[in-house]
Amino acid sequence: MKIKNLIALFFVLFAISVSNAQGKKYIVHTVAFYNFENLFDTIDGPNNDEEWLPNGAQNWTFEKYKKKLHNLARVLSEIGTGENPNNSPTLIGGCEIENRGVLEDLVKEPALINRDYGIVHFESPDKRGIDVALLYQKKHFKPTSFKSIPLLIYRNQINQKAKEKNEVDDASDDKSEIDKNLDRVYTRDQLLVTGFLDGEEINIIVNHWPSRSGGEKKSSPFREAAGRLNRQIMDSIFKVNPNAKIITMGDLNDGSYNKSVKEGIGAKRKKEEVKQFGIYNPFEEMFYKGNATLFYRDAGDIFDQIMVSEALVKNDYASFQYWKAGIYNKPYMITTVGQYKGYPLRHSMNEIGFSDHFPVYIYLLKQVN
Repeated sequence: MKIKNLIALFFVLFAISVSNAQGKKYIVHTVAFYNFENLFDTIDGPNNDEEWLPNGAQNWTFEKYKKKLHNLARVLSEIGTGENPNNSPTLIGGCEIENRGVLEDLVKEPALINRDYGIVHFESPDKRGIDVALLYQKKHFKPTSFKSIPLLIYRNQINQKAKEKNEVDDASDDKSEIDKNLDRVYTRDQLLVTGFLDGEEINIIVNHWPSRSGGEKKSSPFREAAGRLNRQIMDSIFKVNPNAKIITMGDLNDGSYNKSVKEGIGAKRKKEEVKQFGIYNPFEEMFYKGNATLFYRDAGDIFDQIMVSEALVKNDYASFQYWKAGIYNKPYMITTVGQYKGYPLRHSMNEIGFSDHFPVYIYLLKQVN
């Protein structure tokens, strides 16, 4: 068959498929997660924010802060717009947030203000003063309960092998702080929000698990503890409702293949592997296809993940169901020159970037006729 005939046949088949699809109507909601990377204001607060003050190491001025908010708002306003007529995400999990005030400033940015985002935020015990939070579009999501669940971990949980004592820190701004009196490692709480998404109950857990400060192996027990806590939260929800719809998301500081995710949460790579009370992680398959949300020493990984419970992967679309996932990494968010070419475009002394992570997102889909 000639090339022209093949092209003509393709367009005929495409037109038929579009025509069939147009016979069905769907409600689409985007759920996103973004590590805002050091979203600090310029006010001296009770936390360890000295670095992020006008006279601090970062020379963090009000003008730089406003540019950071503008950049983040631009990204958030665009995530998922390719498939979602509602434009910006209905639900946004975030981390590396100094306080509620910076979120109030963020949602008032011109790119977001018309979306009328509500905020769920708690101060966490993290020594750097960075927290997790959930933003939600008030017209679509109605919270009914929310609470901050502490992750209680202690230094003596680490297996102090001699060879691990000399392990080099992984590069990160996020260093774990240890209380020498209590031996407790202070880190972020896990945020649980329950509410109704256009009338359907959804449970959302927002995470920012302990860093790899001290080295991946040495700090792994902390993230394994975070994975177990995440699972405990989900199991407590399942006890009340075995068919609960749960979305857990965050910067896990681990990949989808690590013990914290595979054993702690019990996440599965394939939809067909997910049984009742099970969890599906679409970002595991994406990792093995070479995708990444961050880079370290020229190696990419996906630490930012969104996972869903079995009730969200049934594919009937009579109620809200998981459709597909993605990583939002437009060219303007990427470093184009120098040693870190191809990495996320982050803040430096000479440029106010976006973040050292790319955001991730999923679509929830429901057929309405």
